Amino acid sequence: MTPSSIPLKPIKPKKISDQVCDQLMELIYRGYLKPGEKLMPERSLAEVLGVSRPTVREAINKLVTMGLLEHRQGQGTFVRHPAKAERNPLFEALDVDNASLVEILEVRMGLECNAASLAALRADERDLEFLKESLEEMKKDVASGGLGHEADVSFHMAISYATKNPVQVRIMRNMYDILFFGIKQNLQGLYKNPENIEIIISQHRAIFEAIQSRDPEQAEEAMRRHITFVRDYFARRPTSSLAESE
Repeated sequence: MTPSSIPLKPIKPKKISDQVCDQLMELIYRGYLKPGEKLMPERSLAEVLGVSRPTVREAINKLVTMGLLEHRQGQGTFVRHPAKAERNPLFEALDVDNASLVEILEVRMGLECNAASLAALRADERDLEFLKESLEEMKKDVASGGLGHEADVSFHMAISYATKNPVQVRIMRNMYDILFFGIKQNLQGLYKNPENIEIIISQHRAIFEAIQSRDPEQAEEAMRRHITFVRDYFARRPTSSLAESE
């Protein structure tokens, strides 16, 4: 076998604009850049990131195409909610199949228990800070009469990023709208009993503390208890499908 006969392609370094895009996308999915928030000007972003303005502009345009950012004439560029971006084929398929909340939670059980375990092993200080902030935002929103569902989603996405596994992150990003719908629906039902919300917050705190303590087994078990609690609650009630939310 000669070198020319091997079906290999030269390795190309990742474009700088793609790296900028990835950073901004991560901040959006983590909930750090919030829906409706105005993005800092291109010049400022370029200075902070140490790249050119055309590079920043290319990254922003990519995120606009993806539906994660939007240009408003005369106002600037604003963050859109990831759940309002173009819906992905996975969500469409589940719509057709009338997936129930219980079925969504069963899938989350496998994905997120493993993610919590990996996060306990791999989370860095930045990941822990994101988790802590999401937990605090959840508590504040609930205390003011809200559901805390956006912070709840950010918490679970932060765990996914903390795994340092790009496949896990990609799967959870593709499931974002499903995750957002499921958590919002869950909390709307559970909110009828204020004690349930306190339990949910306590469960999230236990997950965070296990990850912070670098205890993968406890983190996995804490996540399992949380999802099992919510799943069992809805298993006792008439199921709601994704399609019924439309």
